[in-house]
Amino acid sequence: MATPRTIGSVTERLSNALQERSERVRAALGSPLRTTRTTVVVGRLLGAAFLICFLTGIYSNLLQSPLPWLSPPPGPAHLYAWTQGTHVVVGAMLIPLLLAKLWVVFPQLFTWPPVRSLPHLLERASLAILVATALMEPITGVLNALKWYPWDFSFRRTHFALAWVLIGAMIVHIAVHLPAIIRAWRSGGPGDDREPVQDQTPEQDRTETRDRHQTSEEAGAPKTTAVSRRRFLGVVGGASALTGVAALAHAVAPIGPFSLKEPRARVSAAQGVTVNRSARQAEVTDLASDPGWMLRLGAGEGALALARADLEALPQRTEVLPIACVEGWTIDATWTGVRLRDLLDLGGMPEEATIRLRSLQRRGAFRETTMPAAYARDPRTLIALRLNGEPLDLDHGYPARVIAPGRPGVLQTKWLTSIEVA
Repeated sequence: MATPRTIGSVTERLSNALQERSERVRAALGSPLRTTRTTVVVGRLLGAAFLICFLTGIYSNLLQSPLPWLSPPPGPAHLYAWTQGTHVVVGAMLIPLLLAKLWVVFPQLFTWPPVRSLPHLLERASLAILVATALMEPITGVLNALKWYPWDFSFRRTHFALAWVLIGAMIVHIAVHLPAIIRAWRSGGPGDDREPVQDQTPEQDRTETRDRHQTSEEAGAPKTTAVSRRRFLGVVGGASALTGVAALAHAVAPIGPFSLKEPRARVSAAQGVTVNRSARQAEVTDLASDPGWMLRLGAGEGALALARADLEALPQRTEVLPIACVEGWTIDATWTGVRLRDLLDLGGMPEEATIRLRSLQRRGAFRETTMPAAYARDPRTLIALRLNGEPLDLDHGYPARVIAPGRPGVLQTKWLTSIEVA
C-alpha cells in the first residue's frame, strides 16, 4: 500500500516533470515579439475598439428596445446609420487585433502551475471568459452582417448580453494587470521589447526588482528588436485596416462579394434600394396584393379603415431618409407619403402615446413594432406610398410602410396593416 511519503514523492516528480515540459514549450514558443510592451500596445487598441463597439451597440439596442424613461431623439436622420456603420466597421477591424493579442500571450497557456492561489484562479477564470466572449462577439457579428445564422438563439439579445460580460471581464483583467500595463505604457526603450510577457500575481509584480529599462547594449540584445516589433504591429495594423475597408465597402454598397444573399444585392433590388426581407420571404405577397387591403387606425369598433386610395387622397409629403440596417449598410432614398402624425390625429390618438405598428407578415421578430411619440410625431416620419418617385414595390412594403429618421431598418415596418396606441 502506498504511503503518504511515496504519494508525495510521486506527486513532486510529476509536478517537476510537468514544469520542465511547460518550460520547454514556452521556450519553443519564445519570440522577441512576445513582450509585455507588445501586449500593451495591441491591448490598448483592442480595448478602444471594444469600447466603441460597446457604446454603439448600447445605442442600437436602446433604439430597438427603448426604456420608458429614456428614448433617443429622432435626429439627426443619419445618426443611426453613422453609429451602426461605425459599430460594424470597428468590429471587423478588431478581429486582426484580437488574433494578434492572443498570439502574443499564447505561451502563457503553458504556465506551471496553472493556478497558484484562489485569487489567481479567479483571475484565470475571468480571463477564460474574456477570451471566449472576445472571440464570440466579432465572429457572430460578422455572420450577422452576412445574414448567416448557424444557431437557434436570438442574435441581438445574445450579442448584447455577451457585450456586458465581455466588458466586465475586461475590467477585471485590466485591474489585475494594471501595474505591468502602466509600466509598459510609460516606458518605450528598446529594453522593453526584450521583456517576455510575464504571468505574475500583482504581489510578484510589485516586488520584482529586475531593471526593466536596461539598454540593448547592456543586455546584448539585437538592435533590430524594436524594428521587428514595429513591423509586426504594422502588419497587424494593415490587416485591421483591410478588414475595416471590406466592412466599409459592405456598409456603403452591399453588392458583389460583400453581399452573399442575392436579394440584398443592389443590382437586383427593386427601385435601386437594398432589401433584407422580400415579400416572398415574408410570405405576404397575396395579402399585400389584395385590392381590398385596408389600413386600420386605432383598435376596436371605433377604428378607422383607410384604403390605399384614401391615403393617396390625403396631403402628401416627400422626405429623403436613409434605410440603415443593423448589418451596417445604409442607403438614402426619396420617400413620399402621409405624415404619420396626421394619421394619428385623424384617428384621435394622444400626442404623447407610444404607437404600435403591425405588419401583414405572420412570423418574424419585427412583425410588430412600437414607436415612441418623439418619432411618431416627428414631421419627417411618413407612412410611405412611393419610393424614388414610383409606387412602392412589394419588396419595399407595398401597399404602405413606415419610414422615420434615425431608426434601424428592422423597425421601418413594411406591409402595414394597423396603427394603434401601444
